[in-house]
Amino acid sequence: MDPKNKLQVFDTGTVLTEATAAFIIKLAVEAISSRGRFIISLSGGHTPEHLYALLAKEPYNQQIPWDKTFVFWGDERCVPSDDKDNNARMAKTLLLDHVNIPAENVYPVPVDMPPVDGAKAYEKSIKDLFKNEVPIFDLILLGLGENGHTASLFPGTEVLHETAHIVKEVYVEEQKMFRITMTAPLINQARNIVFLLEGKGKAEVLNTILNGAYQPEKYPAQLISPVNGNLYWFTDKEAAGSLADK
Repeated sequence: MDPKNKLQVFDTGTVLTEATAAFIIKLAVEAISSRGRFIISLSGGHTPEHLYALLAKEPYNQQIPWDKTFVFWGDERCVPSDDKDNNARMAKTLLLDHVNIPAENVYPVPVDMPPVDGAKAYEKSIKDLFKNEVPIFDLILLGLGENGHTASLFPGTEVLHETAHIVKEVYVEEQKMFRITMTAPLINQARNIVFLLEGKGKAEVLNTILNGAYQPEKYPAQLISPVNGNLYWFTDKEAAGSLADK
């Protein structure tokens, strides 16, 4: 396994969630102390649901300076904002509605316009926040699909080769839908990237990503390799089950 991958295996999903929450709080406090703000990109999927719910509760919800926190999403399905499959809706319902974060600090992916326009608008919103600086997120949370995708970087899609844009629309044939995603070059600029994995269904693909041949066209998560930041894999024992003999 490449030494840049910092693997942390937790006994249970509950311990995984608690440790991730504590890690996010630590990064938030450090970022605000050093740079005056904390810029985080959230992920969708089922695994972070417990994390968002925990962060919404005391004492966790009091430990992040929400007025200096800015929230984005790594990707979004092109479905209405009130759709159950909308990533921003999930995080809003479980977390953001329960903390004192200013509405102007929350940047959901635009889904009320054609995907190509939504991607351009989201790229502009990121660039506007960072002004003349390179967009470097303090933390980007990612999931890992059983097919090796992360964010909306799916196997065999053109967006895997994107270098001109930091956000791009992508049509996912297997799901018959458009998505909007951060591209690998943007993700790789982050100070900290955390893959969050839970359950035995992720064991085989995690082992392939970390220990298999480099095949990013087939396993796009292998594209994630920070330029100067840290790459963490937070998993429970089941997700790390196939790594035991490595």
